[in-house]
Amino acid sequence: MTSSLEITSLPYRRSPLETFAHLRHRPGAVLLDSGRPGAPGGRYDIMSSDPLETLEPGSEPSESDPFKAQKAMLERLPDAVPESDLPFLGGLIGYWSYDLGHRLEPTHGQACRVAALPDSRVGLYDWAIIQDHQQQTCWLVASAERRREVMAWLATPPQATQPFRLTSTFQPEMRREDYLARFESVQNYIRAGDCYQINLSQRFSAGYQGDLWQAYCRLRQATPTPFAGFIAWEDKGILSLSPERFLQCADGHVETRPIKGTRPRGQTAQEDRGFAEALTHSLKDRAENVMIVDLLRNDLGRVCRPGSVRVPRLCALESYANVHHLVSVVTGELDDRHSPLELLSAAFPGGSITGAPKVRAMQIIDELEPSARSAYCGSLGYVDVRGRMDTSIAIRTAVADAETLHIWGGGGLVADSQGEEEYTETLDKIRHLMRALSTDEPDIKE
Repeated sequence: MTSSLEITSLPYRRSPLETFAHLRHRPGAVLLDSGRPGAPGGRYDIMSSDPLETLEPGSEPSESDPFKAQKAMLERLPDAVPESDLPFLGGLIGYWSYDLGHRLEPTHGQACRVAALPDSRVGLYDWAIIQDHQQQTCWLVASAERRREVMAWLATPPQATQPFRLTSTFQPEMRREDYLARFESVQNYIRAGDCYQINLSQRFSAGYQGDLWQAYCRLRQATPTPFAGFIAWEDKGILSLSPERFLQCADGHVETRPIKGTRPRGQTAQEDRGFAEALTHSLKDRAENVMIVDLLRNDLGRVCRPGSVRVPRLCALESYANVHHLVSVVTGELDDRHSPLELLSAAFPGGSITGAPKVRAMQIIDELEPSARSAYCGSLGYVDVRGRMDTSIAIRTAVADAETLHIWGGGGLVADSQGEEEYTETLDKIRHLMRALSTDEPDIKE
């Protein structure tokens, strides 16, 4: 299918935006963006285009497991690649939507679909540009034939784009009282013993015109994050500014980094320290985090070697441009009988954006949220031909379809959650994204 890969040096840039602008209009162009150098968890930018083939599952949930089809597609690439520490030497890049989880677990998946995106869209890529912000290097991984093509694309001036603008203000799908009514329903389920935690979200939508790439650049300027990504095709797109890793697998070592617990950044240094300290000492937020850590330990245990699952970091504070988070780290060693895609399938969707226990939480989410989540709370990432993988949890994510942008904000609810506080938290998490896309304040009636 392709001749042998070569790894050649390119000029390093602190941001991938200038380089990707030359590829933006290529078929299947995709950017996995580690944000600002030095951000927690970020190191590599990966960009590519022109996949050898693209796979989308059909619309029927009864169809075969899409992860098996993706594994078969990955195996079509030659596995003879150069020795390298680079994370990606060809393989799959794409997204897996939250709604894909309804194919894997006994849930209904009957919520109204407001965005006509497929449940997943994964391309088979035989080349990539990779920036390493730790080493401040940039590499082109490609065959000699591909390298000539890519260098020609990079030498061509970026195509002119239509200016991006919103054609309406962001409007909530639910009024405050609607959210609070659903909050009470969650509390009733918790008191009845159906669940311990539910991640409840709400959606905001606005019309737009112009180039989604410009929109992504605005969002990235407002809040660069280590697990960001951009994919756009036809009239659809995913603009993700996620701070959360879902699953990383490298040489059989597995890591997941669940986020539970959020506070806004302060306007002054003193206020900011106060918010951070309040989060660090919050028993409620720590309890939320520990519940999800236990869920993920169970998910990883399905495909990792017995006794290998560990929690080396529990409820540590990480600070981003707009929020503080509590982040834990769960690790394991992948059993030799399982592949990274089987790991992804076993743990999908991520426990931090469902609740515990997972299947019942997904059923309750499907009942209470008025519309399907689409790519929101799914994953973006890659699976390398050598068996390496890195994926995000697609929070802080805008989904574009037919000149409408959808943005969701959510949070984990437990027995001692307060409705008004949780409602405000959903806005705190995404208000800066909506503001970045508009010169006007978002029209949210609180």
